[in-house]
Amino acid sequence: MPQSDLDNGDGDVVIDFAEAFGIITKDSVAGRAGEPLHLRDWQKELVRHVFAGDGNGYKHRISLVGQPRKNGKSALGSIFAAYSLVLGARGAEVYSVAAEKEQARIVFADAKRMIEASPELSAITKIYRDAIELPHAGSVYRVLSAEAYSKEGLNPSATIFDELHAQPNRELFDVMSLAMGSRGRQSTLIAITTAGMRSDQTGGDSIAYSLYNYGKKIATKEIDDPSFFMAWWEAPPEADHRRPETWALANPGYDDICSAEDFESAVRRTPEAEFKIKRTNQWVNSKNAWLPNGTWDALEEEFELLPTDEYVLGFDGSWKNDSTALVAVIMPREEGDVFRAYRVASWEKDFTLDDDSWIVDKAEVSKTIVDYFLANPNCREIVCDPAYWQDEMYQWSEAGLQVVEYPNTISRTVPATAKLYEAIMNGKLRHNGDAALGRHLDNCILKIDNQRGARITKDYRNAKLKIDLAIALLMAYDRASGRLEEVLVPQVFV
Repeated sequence: MPQSDLDNGDGDVVIDFAEAFGIITKDSVAGRAGEPLHLRDWQKELVRHVFAGDGNGYKHRISLVGQPRKNGKSALGSIFAAYSLVLGARGAEVYSVAAEKEQARIVFADAKRMIEASPELSAITKIYRDAIELPHAGSVYRVLSAEAYSKEGLNPSATIFDELHAQPNRELFDVMSLAMGSRGRQSTLIAITTAGMRSDQTGGDSIAYSLYNYGKKIATKEIDDPSFFMAWWEAPPEADHRRPETWALANPGYDDICSAEDFESAVRRTPEAEFKIKRTNQWVNSKNAWLPNGTWDALEEEFELLPTDEYVLGFDGSWKNDSTALVAVIMPREEGDVFRAYRVASWEKDFTLDDDSWIVDKAEVSKTIVDYFLANPNCREIVCDPAYWQDEMYQWSEAGLQVVEYPNTISRTVPATAKLYEAIMNGKLRHNGDAALGRHLDNCILKIDNQRGARITKDYRNAKLKIDLAIALLMAYDRASGRLEEVLVPQVFV
């Protein structure tokens, strides 16, 4: 970029604003909450390029900034927003937007804390839950949710997109970028994001991935578009994501903002695809193998359920042309011990037979569960996905089992997936080598939802690849490894 564009821009003014009013909003490696914010040299260089000018206004109408997590993206976004409100054009309309309103509020909340901490800024603004006004200039800064249809008619001077990769489609981005038209070069849209899945819910390239590829073409001079700017930090495709040198390549703040210990912990408890997105800023496909090859096999050991053992049962039931699974997780026997998992029983259609009429025998399933409990009464609970099995769950409760409903919603399975993965990768969970349980775990793929996170699921393109034993294990381990001191009330659904 020509030095004249940097000289004509507002970058140095934004830097001065940031170091005059910016604060650290939460304790981190960068400092304690409430301490003054000091931009690093790479951050200053980024600011100068984002706010470059051509003599008639902003040089870049759209800027895409890609960084892994833990590099201060939200802090930069809040500075950009607060600056655009306080020192931007009169009558400014500044917006924080994201796929979900709570995500958009992250940048807004940081800007709000910055303004509240400054007597000068708080004296000239009015702060509301989702808006900050600058009355003397007729300017406003608002939080917007992702329902793009309600955003027509806006006249933004600055739009801060947080985590653009999470947009379900390109509709909101198009609405906000087209709405800047009437302000000409006095408006800008800045998207700050990590990488994510290449595709969105429409099946095509996501808006973030499309802009990323557009920026690469500009960098290689295939396209000439000075109105678009991209700064992207990522690890090379061939780099080993487990190596500190890879982390340093992808994270501009690795030496001073990031924590090496945090990376070392995260790489052990985070699935490869998710780690690459969040920590090395690499794009991935939406579905990936969940466990590294050989990881589960290495955890095999001989054991049996002892009369003194407490255990949790996980039940994933089906009805027709599917499998039904019952898995037990034994609680640690002493301090520092591990959890142990094994298949109690499973019922699965034989796919070598051309028969679409197969239905699981519910009476047999219920008898198996009750008989097992009567023979092994130290069962803390049986945790079940209630679909199709409500009547049987009442029967198990009447037999003395503590029955817990566990609908397999995304909000449950995302954190449960992370918890089970961490246990497997760190050897906190062992198994007895059951082939069916191992097969179902091998069939699991990781589905990464840009908005919610990663969870295990089946490959719906191949109905023969069952994962029900893995889901039963997921539920049982989630409950068994939760509040171990929890006192359960017998015969009550929770």
